[in-house]
Amino acid sequence: MTQFDSICIIDDDPITVFGVRKMLSLVISCENITSYSNGKQAIEGIKSHLGEGGQLPDVIFLDINMPIMDGWQFLEEFITIASPKKVRINIITSSIDCRDKEKWEHYQMLTDHHIAYNQKPLFKEEIAKITKKA
Repeated sequence: MTQFDSICIIDDDPITVFGVRKMLSLVISCENITSYSNGKQAIEGIKSHLGEGGQLPDVIFLDINMPIMDGWQFLEEFITIASPKKVRINIITSSIDCRDKEKWEHYQMLTDHHIAYNQKPLFKEEIAKITKKA
């Protein structure tokens, strides 16, 4: 089983968060799985953790459509954080808007982090495939 130091789930749907946590527990080993219900909480939490000497998460599961700060706004701030560590960011969305895929392609070009685009719902096999270190 693959070992991770930390994983972050950013999604305002508690059922999705529960499902991702449950599937992760079946395919990887990670003691520190943090979840946030919007991008603002997540960016503040990640920056606070870094300020305390912590590191960026190994993997982020990111919803696009959330209140207060959506996934795109989160990415806009996240990619400005200076760190040599590369993060695998898995966008998970139910959106069928082709502009979201265009935005994903745009953000891929702006950063060295690995950003993947995935449709909800995610299944165990998909979780295993997309949960890798960048």
